[in-house]
Amino acid sequence: MNVACDKCPAKFKIPDEKVPKGQVFAVTCPKCQNKISIDARAGAATAKAKTLLDEVDSDAYDAEEKPFDFLEEGAQTALLCEPYQTVRTKIRKALDNLGYHTTEPDSAREVLKQMRFHVFDMVVINELFDTSNPDLNNVLRYLDQLPMSTRRDIFVALVTDRFRTNDNMAAFNKSVNLVINSKNIDNCEKILKRAVADNTAFYRVYKETLIKFGRT
Repeated sequence: MNVACDKCPAKFKIPDEKVPKGQVFAVTCPKCQNKISIDARAGAATAKAKTLLDEVDSDAYDAEEKPFDFLEEGAQTALLCEPYQTVRTKIRKALDNLGYHTTEPDSAREVLKQMRFHVFDMVVINELFDTSNPDLNNVLRYLDQLPMSTRRDIFVALVTDRFRTNDNMAAFNKSVNLVINSKNIDNCEKILKRAVADNTAFYRVYKETLIKFGRT
């Protein structure tokens, strides 16, 4: 049986004689230690269903899906993924005040399509955007799979009820740059401005070194 992990790119095989027939069982991904549930009952699908990421990646090119038609050189862009309108309005105002050109997709599918055409400078995403399980957020999974050379240029702010604002350990565990607790949304402009400035300062020497050695 061929198995593909739903948390990382790992793919591996389980000998057919070791597959418990007619049962639902779990195996551990050898790469990321994720627990993978497998349904071996009669009538269960034999092939792994396509993930949303796979589906979007296989879609045909459509220029109408580009998030911006015209941007001046050096313009800063932001992607706002927030399901609650009142919260979205507050974050949008903060991003506007910080000088970002912002797009507000309504679904994870729309987000992934836009990100095929454009690398955003800022992504502000609620962990419950288009999902009921914050640990299976397709947008965050997509960002986590980007090459580090690309991901490093995207500042990702996670809006959540589970972690406190500026929780660096939570940010590290979720592979984002900043955590903003929803209770602090009214101060999100100040929080974002400070965090982006700190992030820029942190990477300045690194990026200057890349430029010096012609590796940008």
